[in-house]
Amino acid sequence: MMIKLELKMTLDDFRQSLTATEPPAGLTHALAGLWWDAKGDWTRAHESAQQDEGREGSWVHAYLHRKEGDHSNAAYWYSRAGKPVCRDALDAEWLGIVKALLG
Repeated sequence: MMIKLELKMTLDDFRQSLTATEPPAGLTHALAGLWWDAKGDWTRAHESAQQDEGREGSWVHAYLHRKEGDHSNAAYWYSRAGKPVCRDALDAEWLGIVKALLG
C-alpha cells in the first residue's frame, strides 16, 4: 500500500531545497523529477517521473522528453497527462509545472 505524504512547500521552499544533495522527504515522484532536473540530473529526473504513472508523472515525463529533444515522445506524454504540447521556454514550463504540482 502506497501512502502519499502531504508536504506543504512553497515555491521558495522548493527552490531553497535545491542546495541539498537529495530531494526533501515527502516529495511526490513528479516533483522529485523536477527537483533532479533542476540539479542537472536528467536520468534521475526521468527515473523519478516514471515512478508516477498518473497525470502528474506524465506531465513531468513530457517536459523531460521535450527538454531532451524527443518531441514525438514528449507529445505522447503530454497526451497521457491531458495537457497540450508546451511551446513555452523550458524554464518557464518547469516553473509552471512546479507551481501547479505544489498547489
